Amino acid sequence: MKVKKYLNFLCGAESLEQLWHGHVQQMAEFGFDRLIYGYTRYKTETSLGDPDDFVILSNHESEYLNGFLHKGLYFHAPMLRWALDNEGAGSWRIVQEMAARGTLTPQAKKVHEFNQKLDMNAGYTVSFYSASNRYKGAISLAAKPGVSQDEVDALWEEKGSDIVLMNNVAHLKILTLPYTAPNRSLTKRQREVLQWVGDGKTTQDIALLMGLTPATIEKHLRLARESLSVETTAQAVLKAALHNQMYILDA
Repeated sequence: MKVKKYLNFLCGAESLEQLWHGHVQQMAEFGFDRLIYGYTRYKTETSLGDPDDFVILSNHESEYLNGFLHKGLYFHAPMLRWALDNEGAGSWRIVQEMAARGTLTPQAKKVHEFNQKLDMNAGYTVSFYSASNRYKGAISLAAKPGVSQDEVDALWEEKGSDIVLMNNVAHLKILTLPYTAPNRSLTKRQREVLQWVGDGKTTQDIALLMGLTPATIEKHLRLARESLSVETTAQAVLKAALHNQMYILDA
């Protein structure tokens, strides 16, 4: 798909599923057949935040995702560490050169060996620009098995600027779409009461507006806090808003 046509598709995407399906197909046209997109709004100097709050999109097989994500290998991945300290596109040659020099940490070496075992040998990582130190997003683009890093770097010389542009616009679009993290979903009632709180209404006001008792409103607020793993209603409103779960027509 031509760049202009693809950017128009991204701008018109109405759901994460639609966007991601199209993005996977588009990157495959460039020879990148396995992708992992990740985004956090809760990064600190020592943590990326609760993994349950990450926005994660991927088309990898479950074997890779189980090892890389669920078993925590991602935290020590050399290219993820690179993405935290840099913005733009990084060739996986960085890791190959570190391995050749023997400068990988034991944890990073374990990740490198895991990637090699599953034919994750060549690719690029795009680290997105962030408006806040607490926000960070990146996407891993793995080349098809059997493709060398030399071949990928040659492709990048020719098409890299288009690929980076497409991924940056996809990232910006993702930030606008509703996302429900695992174990963080809200019911329609919980979302509604949070929306009224966001509008500055009191519990008594919300009870009148929704035709419920104040006790029922408090129950919905408590369950919303539990679902979002926060302590206060203000935090619940903020987290729901950050994940675009507020003021939406459909869950």
